[in-house]
Amino acid sequence: MFLYFNVEYYLNMLKRIWSKKGWPGRYKMLFRLLVLVPGLYLIHSVFFFLDKILFPGLWFQKIEKPIFIVGHARSGTTLISRLLAYDSERFNYFLYWEMFFPSLTEKKIIRGLGVLDRLLLGSFFFNRLKAWDDKTFGPYRDIHNMGLWVPEEDDFVMNVTFFAAYWQLPAPLMDTNDMFYLDKKPAAQRRRVMNTFKECVRRQLYLNGGNKTHLSKNPVYSGRVGSILEAFPDARIVVNMRDPLECVPSNLKLMEGNYQGKGWDPADYAGSLKVLEEMSYDCFHIPRQVLQQNPETPSMVVDYRELVAQPKETIEKLYHTLGLRMTDAYTAILEERDSKSRKHSTKHSYSTEEFGMDVGKMHRELAEFYEEYQWEVPTV
Repeated sequence: MFLYFNVEYYLNMLKRIWSKKGWPGRYKMLFRLLVLVPGLYLIHSVFFFLDKILFPGLWFQKIEKPIFIVGHARSGTTLISRLLAYDSERFNYFLYWEMFFPSLTEKKIIRGLGVLDRLLLGSFFFNRLKAWDDKTFGPYRDIHNMGLWVPEEDDFVMNVTFFAAYWQLPAPLMDTNDMFYLDKKPAAQRRRVMNTFKECVRRQLYLNGGNKTHLSKNPVYSGRVGSILEAFPDARIVVNMRDPLECVPSNLKLMEGNYQGKGWDPADYAGSLKVLEEMSYDCFHIPRQVLQQNPETPSMVVDYRELVAQPKETIEKLYHTLGLRMTDAYTAILEERDSKSRKHSTKHSYSTEEFGMDVGKMHRELAEFYEEYQWEVPTV
């Protein structure tokens, strides 16, 4: 099987970058799009094809009862996924670096090189990678803890397909390249996208022993819960819930800072921020609607306030709801992490006025959630 590739979105971005002659990152991005993207796609596709020849056990690798964590960005999805990831004997997940190499063969080669580096070179290359990792991600870890050896959103493994939320970061194209509403795409495209993702998960499971439960955390997958259940009928869904006044402007601020850092003018990204704002409401609505249509799907909604105030109790409740047994070893880890997680907070604050948000519309769009969770009604 070769990897899926979204030619339409690729050409849309290429056209946009080609036309922005005043953008400072134009030549670098054009080189990336014209040389690196197709070159890496071909390399990864060849290795992806070879995987089932070199590792015939892949044909029989099952993906059973995976867990998908969705919900609006900045709603605690990272916190809960990292807490669950401490149960490493149970869960399979991607480390950040592993998602740059979707093929099993590639990962095996890199792990082998890592062993040689440690045995023959005293971890020379690892230490330099670690220094780069700290320099690159260290300044931002109070906002979002990220690093090469940290579990991350596994949608990154789809970067090579050009159907991943990552491709909204280099250039503001949310008005033309919709990575969110996969459930609304034609059935054939949904299958191609999810089959590629499924094959990436299959390889990661095989790499990690084959007998674990896959753990996936992607806020953008709030728009594809239906597609998830089509591809993984026995999936279990966790939905994080947080006051939109806290998480929506926070996410807008992150994206604005990203575009500013890449040299885009406000006029270039204003439309994308407006699309992102509108999309925010569906991060609440779509998971609820799909789960109501699939009442047999094991699921749980996690209130951000409870997660932060009582992380251990929240995880215990989640395990009970999803039919998981908590081991003594994991319980001990949770107790150790509990006090640290309770301190999970942010020093950042964001205002709706900064983005011209209509808070009255926010309340109208999410009225049922405001009533259910007793969030403070925004002042118009």
